[in-house]
Amino acid sequence: MEYYQIIANRILALCKERGFSINKLARMSNVKQSTIDNIMHGASRNPGIQTLHKISLTFNMTLSEFLDYPELNEFSFDDNSPDDEE
Repeated sequence: MEYYQIIANRILALCKERGFSINKLARMSNVKQSTIDNIMHGASRNPGIQTLHKISLTFNMTLSEFLDYPELNEFSFDDNSPDDEE
């Protein structure tokens, strides 16, 4: 699984836990619907820290809590191609 898929799955799981739709998440987080859609559909493969921070706050979490879960903790960036690096 790729990084962006792990992030999208995390967002979906948290939305499901809290009874949020993606549209409601966009409204509550003040993140553009198109930005969240791009994350969810893989068009945005490396979402910005500000975007993730706004999303995490909407879930009443710190960014650290949002990013601290098994799938992401086990992810290895070593396998990414050079194009993925900043």
